Amino acid sequence: MNHPVPIPATRPLRDRMTVPVLAFGGMLMAVMQTVVIPLLPDLPRLTGASPGAVSWMVTATLLSGAVLTPVLGRAGDMYGKRRVLVAALGLMVLGSVMCALSSHIGVLITARALQGAASAVVPLSISILRDELPPERTGSAVALMSATVGIGAALGLPLAALIVQYANWHVMFWATAGLGAVGVSAVWWAVRESPVREPGRFDVTGALGLAVGLVCLLLGIVEGGEWGWGSPRVLGLFTGAVGVLGLWWWQQLRSRQPLVDLRLVARPRVGLSHVAALLTGFAFYSNSLVTAQLVQAPEATGYGLGLSIVETGLVLLPGGIVMLVFSPVSARVSAAYGPGVTLAIGTAVIALGYVVRIADSRDLWMIIVGAAVVGMGTTLAYSAPPMLILGAVPPGQTASANGVNVLMRTVGQAMCSAAVVAVLVRHTSPVDGAPVPTLHGFLLAFGMAGVVALLACTAALTIPGDPATGTTRRARARGRTPGARDEAMEGA
Repeated sequence: MNHPVPIPATRPLRDRMTVPVLAFGGMLMAVMQTVVIPLLPDLPRLTGASPGAVSWMVTATLLSGAVLTPVLGRAGDMYGKRRVLVAALGLMVLGSVMCALSSHIGVLITARALQGAASAVVPLSISILRDELPPERTGSAVALMSATVGIGAALGLPLAALIVQYANWHVMFWATAGLGAVGVSAVWWAVRESPVREPGRFDVTGALGLAVGLVCLLLGIVEGGEWGWGSPRVLGLFTGAVGVLGLWWWQQLRSRQPLVDLRLVARPRVGLSHVAALLTGFAFYSNSLVTAQLVQAPEATGYGLGLSIVETGLVLLPGGIVMLVFSPVSARVSAAYGPGVTLAIGTAVIALGYVVRIADSRDLWMIIVGAAVVGMGTTLAYSAPPMLILGAVPPGQTASANGVNVLMRTVGQAMCSAAVVAVLVRHTSPVDGAPVPTLHGFLLAFGMAGVVALLACTAALTIPGDPATGTTRRARARGRTPGARDEAMEGA
């Protein structure tokens, strides 16, 4: 087994740019996921397609991202993380170019499915950081990578809205293609190929089984509200998901080289981290999803602010800035007390943010404060699971293990979207002849997300502690760090 080769203390410019370049790639991924949102109301007119068909421009990215993230993570562990990272960003660029050149809904949906490959950027980057950076820099770098999801989403929405408002909608995709090309070039130049590999044969059967099972599960969740939760199609999808994923689990346990090592998932530090990621994804996603609808509601409702999509993006922007500012704080908390404590604190802060949202969702400044508090908690909560996983799995399986963690977060977001839609649909009142969610419905959605955040906090508190962290705390209590003796020995 090859071992990590840390970047030396005196590093050339290319090595010093490794973390910024990977963070840029993470933000590109988040921007790619959000840029289509300002277009959704106008796409039926622009493409001549039905609203149901247009919604697949979001669904296709979600499904392909969920399937490809663990698959590309495993491929990165086996064939080279930088190589697979460049391929994922390249597929994102290809999808952007296809969207920029076409108005046909079939081509657009296919292109958005290709862009879903970019969801693997964050787990691949985290694995590269573990392989390339010295331990004292890994925590802060991983925290920054985890925060890029919220930072990119907060930046992407207002920028995309401005482009759509003042230019042809195809220009937006040319812009993402250009940024993606810069990202591919920067990764190729600044990121070294990791020597850590997990040799073997790729589990094609496991990849196909996971793909079919996840598509059935997520498609049922995403379309359940539209098709009816008790409809034959949705029930058939859920039944198929249970059957296929059950067979997949059985096959993975018996495979000599599985796509996902389920024995690692059975470890409490890994398995509970995945559970916490699912719940945190649910809790976080409600913040942006519900806030966007709340502030755009007509003023005639008595609570809505009637903001445009550009103004809505600016409301969410402070939350992204908070995530950037607090990413080094989360690394310090993890270094001092362990990532499990960071996860518990982060999810508790998310719940506190929803308390603020429930207390006042009428005044703009309170909406911004509440959303920023949720963003602060998300920074802490998102940075912790990768660190828990890095400390619990072999170096050759970090990309695939973190890929599964991102997958669980994606499933949580899909569940949140379905749950929020179900709540808001049941609590509407007519405004100017059109049904609009009531304030009570929005507050119920916030309360639901807050409860889920508390469940994530409970899961975090049950995660076993890191022995290494305990050693660090004991050493600090004696006035020195574990590395002090090693440094003294080297000096001698």
